[in-house]
Amino acid sequence: MERELAWDSYNEKEINKIFDFSEKYRAFLTNCKTERECVAWFVEQAEAAGFVSLEEAMEKQQKLKVGDRIYVNRMNKWFAAFVIGKKSLEAGMNILGAHIDSPRIDLKQNPFYEESGLAMLDTHYYGGIKKYQWVTIPMALHGVVAKTDGTVVNISIGDKPEDPVFGISDLLVHLATEQMDKKAAKVIDGESMNVMIGSMPLKNATEKEAVKANILQIIEKTYQIKEEDFLSAEIEVVPAGEARDYGFDRSMIMGYGHDDRVCAYPSFVALSEMKEPEVTSVCLLVDKEEIGNEGASSARSLYFENAVAELLNLSGDYSDLLLRRALQNSKMISSDVSAAFDPNYPTVLETKNAAYFGKGLVFNKYSGVRGKRDSNDTNAEYIGEIRRIMEENHVFYQTAELGKVDQGGGGTIARIFARYGMQVIDGGIPVINMHAPWEIISKADLYEAYKGYIAFLKEA
Repeated sequence: MERELAWDSYNEKEINKIFDFSEKYRAFLTNCKTERECVAWFVEQAEAAGFVSLEEAMEKQQKLKVGDRIYVNRMNKWFAAFVIGKKSLEAGMNILGAHIDSPRIDLKQNPFYEESGLAMLDTHYYGGIKKYQWVTIPMALHGVVAKTDGTVVNISIGDKPEDPVFGISDLLVHLATEQMDKKAAKVIDGESMNVMIGSMPLKNATEKEAVKANILQIIEKTYQIKEEDFLSAEIEVVPAGEARDYGFDRSMIMGYGHDDRVCAYPSFVALSEMKEPEVTSVCLLVDKEEIGNEGASSARSLYFENAVAELLNLSGDYSDLLLRRALQNSKMISSDVSAAFDPNYPTVLETKNAAYFGKGLVFNKYSGVRGKRDSNDTNAEYIGEIRRIMEENHVFYQTAELGKVDQGGGGTIARIFARYGMQVIDGGIPVINMHAPWEIISKADLYEAYKGYIAFLKEA
C-alpha cells in the first residue's frame, strides 16, 4: 500500500512548527552524546516541568493523585517519568519506551600506553558497528571517572570549538594493498581501534614513556585524576561536532546517536504535555539496548517493575497481584528506529514493506532475525487499535520490517516488556546510516512521531 509524503500535507505554518521542534531536538542531540548526559538532561527538564523524584515523593509519603508527576533516575543511566492518570494503576499504563545508549567506542580499564613516540588509548567497541566507518574522523571523549574517595569527575572534551579532538588512524592507500583485499568486517581489527591522544614528551622526564607521562600530567592538572582512577571510569569515544541540518532544503538532520535518542526525545516531550490523562502515562528510557539489554541499567533489570510497585504503594494500594495486573494491563510503544529505504542500496529491502523518509512514524509488527527469532510479534488486534489511534489523530504512519527475510534483522526492548503480557509494538523513526558515526533522519518523521506519541498517551 503506497503511503503519501507527509510534506505534501503541510502548510507554511506547520512547516515552521516542524522546523522549530526539530531545532530543539538538534540541540538536544548535540549536547547529549552519552546515556548519562541524556539522563541529566531529562532530569533537568522533568524538574522544570513539575516532576518530582520518586525518592522525594516516598520521603514525604506523598499520596498520589490524578496529574501528579513523578520521575525516577537510576544510576544516572536509566530514566522513567510518570503522569498519574484518572484510572487506577491496576488498569494499566500507556508506556513509551526507548533506549538512550548508542553504538560507540569505550576505553578499556587500563587504556594508556605509548608506542613509537605516540600516546594512545586502548579501546573496546560497543554495539554493532562497521569498524571501518569509525577511523580518520574527529572524535571526542565523554564520560565519568569515579575516584576511590567517592567523587565523580565529569569528562567532556572535543566538542567545544577551543577543544582538541582525537581519532583513530587508518592505513594510507599507498600501502593498503593487503588491507584492501580483506572483507569489510576485517579491514579494521577491533584491537587496532586505538585512539591517538598526543606526541609531545614531558620535559626532563625520567620515565621511559615520556609522551604518555606528559598526557597523564595534563589530565591530572586539568581534572585531578590519576592513571589508576581510570580503573573505575566510563569514558566513551564519540564523534566530535554538532548535529547539523542536512540537505539544501534543511529537511533532514545528520547527527550522532539518532538511534535511539530520536525516539527518546519526542517520547519525553509528549509525556511532559500530559496533564490529567485517563490512563497513567509513562516515558521509559533505558540503557544497554545496543548490547542485548543486559545489565542493571537495561530493560531487563527490575527497575521499572520496582518503580511501579513504589507508585502503587504511594497510592495506598500495593499488592503483588495489583502490580502484576498493572503491568499486564499496560500498553506500550517500543519506540525504536527502523531502517529507511536508501536509494544507494535498494536490494536489501523489500520495497512494499520498507520504511521511507517523509512518510511518518514507522510501526514494525515484528523485528528479530530471519525466522522472527528474538522477536515480539504483535497481535493483529493491537495493530488495529494503533491504526485507529493514528488515523483518528491524523498522524502520518507507515509499516515496515527490517530488511528482506534472509538479509538480516535486529532487536528492540519490545519482547522484554511483552513478558508481562502487556500489548507491545515497535514504533519509531526511519534512519539512514544507522549505527554509523553520523546518522540521518527526516524532520517530518520526527514530528509525526511526536504527534503519534501524544495520541497514544491520550488514549483511554
